[in-house]
Amino acid sequence: MDQSVPPGRVRGICIPPCSKSYAQRALAASLLAEGTSRLHNIEFCDDTRSAIRCIEALGARVRRTGERTLEIDGGLSPAGDKLYVGQSGLSTRLFTPIASLCDTPIGVVGEGPLLHRSFRTMIRTLRALGVRVHDRNDHLPLHIQGPIRGGEVQVEGLVSSQFITGLLLALPIAEEETTIHVPHVISTPYIDITIDTAERFGIEILHKDYKEFYVAGGQRYRPAEFEIESDWSAAAFLLVAGAVAGEVTIRNLSVLSRQADTAVMTALVRAGASVIDEGDTITVAHRPLQAFSFDATQCPGLFPALAALAASAEGTSVIKGTSRLENKEGNRAESIREEYAKLGIEVDLDEEDTMKIRGGRIRGGHVHSHDDHRIAMSLAVAALNADTPVVIENPACVAKSFPDFFERLESLRTAE
Repeated sequence: MDQSVPPGRVRGICIPPCSKSYAQRALAASLLAEGTSRLHNIEFCDDTRSAIRCIEALGARVRRTGERTLEIDGGLSPAGDKLYVGQSGLSTRLFTPIASLCDTPIGVVGEGPLLHRSFRTMIRTLRALGVRVHDRNDHLPLHIQGPIRGGEVQVEGLVSSQFITGLLLALPIAEEETTIHVPHVISTPYIDITIDTAERFGIEILHKDYKEFYVAGGQRYRPAEFEIESDWSAAAFLLVAGAVAGEVTIRNLSVLSRQADTAVMTALVRAGASVIDEGDTITVAHRPLQAFSFDATQCPGLFPALAALAASAEGTSVIKGTSRLENKEGNRAESIREEYAKLGIEVDLDEEDTMKIRGGRIRGGHVHSHDDHRIAMSLAVAALNADTPVVIENPACVAKSFPDFFERLESLRTAE
């Protein structure tokens, strides 16, 4: 069913969902820890459910002991020969290396847009580490058989932090120590999240400027009590809503977080929004917005939120890092260009690795989410400043990361 988002003002207080980046990593670490771990403040978006299915398929026993609490008995022991990752790129890149610790054959199966993503770098690196991999021209489904042995490996090309995350969480259990050379790693804040999570489960991972990682083999994960922090990726859309259409206060959100999308604060300030930081409470309010420049190479998930911000700013905003979007939910940069054009906003992708957005009058109309949760949320926030309602096709895709996004946005509306 389509979602109609009328223009209007917003004002209110909101608590964002938990970080799925932290949640998925903590679930993986809980699988690898012999004993019982407890995860608190976890929310059940599609990506988190995908990770739960993965750890159960690989041997974990998961119990829900509260509305947002899981108790997990760890232990890597595959229950079958299939690993279903749904539409989650992170689950694929995270749990394929972990499944490669096993000496039994396992099929990695996905669905939807994920089937069109290339996993070439992951496949080649796993083979170099002794894993047998059968693939479909670098795409899912994959058939793998370990055990991954460790050693020394060079990972070529621009490397997703998601795949490095999978290696860094799996390799401490390998028999051999491992040195990973990564000339062109990207999204280093997400690697910081991985290392932080591993440390909290008793694992040591060393690196030299994110270009060389050293992982001792034969380590043991310890069970942990783990509180999942709030999600900056989700909060970014609500903060931008405040900047373009009123005032929004977000609670339980730390600016000291390792999450990459804390960088949205910089973009909001550059655009001229009022930003008040009170520790774990942030308030963003509308002021006349001007065009801004921003490098999103290390935080590519921010592009859709920044597009909504730029559409309501006067002038042409310049956002660097579009090369990071080519293998995300299709081609996210092209999706942004196509859908914002329907709203009368010009998005220029002609310059290499750059998105230019000319802000101005936002028209209402029909748009499509491209089955991309962030595109759907971006268009909904932009709709707050449109001259007539914006109707979004396939809005249900927000369930991937923020299932009640539209309800939260509606709760912030003020009476005209």
